[in-house]
Amino acid sequence: MQVVLGGTFDPIHDGHRALFERAFELGDVTVGLTSDDLAPKTRSQERYVRSWTERRADLAAELALFADEYDREYTIRELTEPTGVATEPGFDVLIVSPETRDGGERVNEIRERNGLEPLDIEVVDHVPAEDGEAISSTRVVTGEIDEHGNLTPEREGRASPADADVETSTDASED
Repeated sequence: MQVVLGGTFDPIHDGHRALFERAFELGDVTVGLTSDDLAPKTRSQERYVRSWTERRADLAAELALFADEYDREYTIRELTEPTGVATEPGFDVLIVSPETRDGGERVNEIRERNGLEPLDIEVVDHVPAEDGEAISSTRVVTGEIDEHGNLTPEREGRASPADADVETSTDASED
């Protein structure tokens, strides 16, 4: 079976790992990784997203672990549009999270318009953090939780490279 999924994956956390695990349980996996241009448009909150090259390196390391465990193959492709590579022939299953299910339906509409069979859509539930809320990259980046969902109030979030060179004070702010 040929399985496809996509995302920004910055940073990778246990919620992503649940998606990867389900994908590799089902078959060989193609992961669409959002391009540098597309990635900021996929965020619900504006925040720094690392480069495609950096994200790809981390993603490849993570996928290699699952590929070895399940004796499967994987491919990483660049996504330049939200529906990504899933609208192309050759796939059987699309892995989505609850909030991207509608996007999966759009993928199938495009596939049907193009004369392709719809994909089976496999929804993988969110992985809850220690506080019961979903693990998300934004929560990890802001320092609220770690990649496993543990609360980390003592941790500071990841700043953008531009922010690392700027001193901040409590009486000055930029919008």
